[in-house]
Amino acid sequence: MFERLVWQLENEPSLLEPGQLRQRLEALDRLDAYLPDIPQTDFGTGPNDAGLYRRARAICGRLEAVNSELYEAIRCEIQRGERPETLLRWIDSSSVVEEAARPGSGAAGGPGGGMGYDYMDELVSGVFQFEDPGVEDVRREAEMVFYQPTPARHIFSLIGLTALNDTDVLVDLGSGLGHVPLLVSACTRARGIGIELEAAYVERAQQCAQRLNLNMVTFLQQDARAADLSTGTVFYLYTPFVGSILSEVLNRLRREAATRRIRICTYGPCTSVVAEELWLEAAAAPEMDRIVLFRSRG
Repeated sequence: MFERLVWQLENEPSLLEPGQLRQRLEALDRLDAYLPDIPQTDFGTGPNDAGLYRRARAICGRLEAVNSELYEAIRCEIQRGERPETLLRWIDSSSVVEEAARPGSGAAGGPGGGMGYDYMDELVSGVFQFEDPGVEDVRREAEMVFYQPTPARHIFSLIGLTALNDTDVLVDLGSGLGHVPLLVSACTRARGIGIELEAAYVERAQQCAQRLNLNMVTFLQQDARAADLSTGTVFYLYTPFVGSILSEVLNRLRREAATRRIRICTYGPCTSVVAEELWLEAAAAPEMDRIVLFRSRG
């Protein structure tokens, strides 16, 4: 089976075409299942096994090199301000809608369960080069949820659902490494604001924005219960907190909605709590494993 796979990939030159990103990533995943991270001398027992290993590694090298060149080209276009089409043209919009809406495709069971990351996350990570902040023990209150990034397909779904324009300001409450504000800044004309309590995450997000010359995104080290929310038109919550903290933040958003119309996008278990807010109206049946758009009434 492994030998046949290697032969097939060696004889598929179309994989080296830039536009075949999804197919390359799928091929790399298939090879990875056969290639444990061990020295070549430990792979197999005979010369044929070693040769097959070298051929497989050579394929991986070629495919990864094409991906690296593609990611660098996209980065350069973003840095020059050639957006939003720069990144969006590599995304299959029909796939975003289909996969984001599929039951069980996201946060079923709460943050950390059944995340279903896919090729879009590989693309975004390759372009944005997010850096691990190296924080092993982040101090959180009991009702604060550990950080996990929103799958990229759901961020693209959010962008499509909200139809963000240059008059919008998206505020991500609990932004972590900034995936959502950064993608919004790269793919739309809207402003993005990330509010995050952990300083190390804020620093990494700011550095990423600076590397890509994304000047319409800002990251603030603040508590969502005290941050200035007055400029936001769209607010995003990937269940960053629960219980009384979530209730307090929703009360603050309700007061903002008394002064202007706002929208709230949710993902994960907090969706069911937000759906109970009488001052909000859901655009579709609320489900926690996809992005749900709420609009303030009035």
